[in-house]
Amino acid sequence: MSEGTVNTGRLLCTGEMLIDFTPVKGMSNTYTANPGGAPANVAVSAARNGIKAGFLGKMGNDDFGKLLVNTLKKDNVEILVPELTDKANTTLAFVTLSEDGDRSFTFVRKPGADLLLSPEDAEKVDFSKWDMIHAGSVSQSGTPERDAVLLVLKKAKEAGKLVSFDINYRDKIWGIEDCANEVEKLIDLVDLLKISDEELSFVGGEENIPQYIKEHGITVIVLTRGGEGATVFLKNTDGIITKTDIPSVKIAVTDTTGAGDAYWGGFLSSLLRQGIRSVSDITVEKAELAGRYGAVSGALCVAKPGGIPALPYIGEIEEMLKK
Repeated sequence: MSEGTVNTGRLLCTGEMLIDFTPVKGMSNTYTANPGGAPANVAVSAARNGIKAGFLGKMGNDDFGKLLVNTLKKDNVEILVPELTDKANTTLAFVTLSEDGDRSFTFVRKPGADLLLSPEDAEKVDFSKWDMIHAGSVSQSGTPERDAVLLVLKKAKEAGKLVSFDINYRDKIWGIEDCANEVEKLIDLVDLLKISDEELSFVGGEENIPQYIKEHGITVIVLTRGGEGATVFLKNTDGIITKTDIPSVKIAVTDTTGAGDAYWGGFLSSLLRQGIRSVSDITVEKAELAGRYGAVSGALCVAKPGGIPALPYIGEIEEMLKK
């Protein structure tokens, strides 16, 4: 880590942490076990960006669970549930890569340990020590994890903390209607929402994003389009919504696993490093800077294989931003 974590912000991520089995280039049917899981990716990304990060999630009492714990410790991510469970194995995801580096997933999760995060675990969280809470939709696909994460977001909102959410739809886990129904139950708690161009149906299409923002009290929606860049929609304190396009950073793609999380980890970290602690602090200029920071973070991630192993450090991001 190139800079200290003092006064740079505190981000708690909750949900799944798992093992991504990533294909080994040039070897058929051969995989490397990489630590991953969207909220955990964001937590590690934030830690590598000089943010004090924490992770609230459940891992199995097996070799993979121990690997994940060691991964978090290596990046100084605070582990809020250090006890590994004997009730289920660590969740696994097998990644398939297309010729252009895009990925799809097959999950071993019936159940996986991440689903066993409980409301009792959530009740133990001291929200006074965190500035922002982040979660994603995969956590809403089963209980008790669904109830635990929803409770976390409610308590965060009650405590006046910023709430971030990533739709992050995975069709191999559940149907799009089921996912949309669960997202609908928590969307009014969200201040910062990330969606991809494949998830536009959740908000009624791109043209409906301003209306969606107003209906649900959201301050920022970031629409990511992979190599085509991203668009930041921001509602200011007067209710006026601005739209800012952020170009992508052109780079040779090796593996897109974790790219969206690298983008979002960079985006949220930039906001926190800029001193943002409430929605009223967010300006067009600060959101645009966060968008450019996220774009560079995502680009650096896709240049390497794997999820967490590919997440960049602050020094790498700032060096590319200078260019």
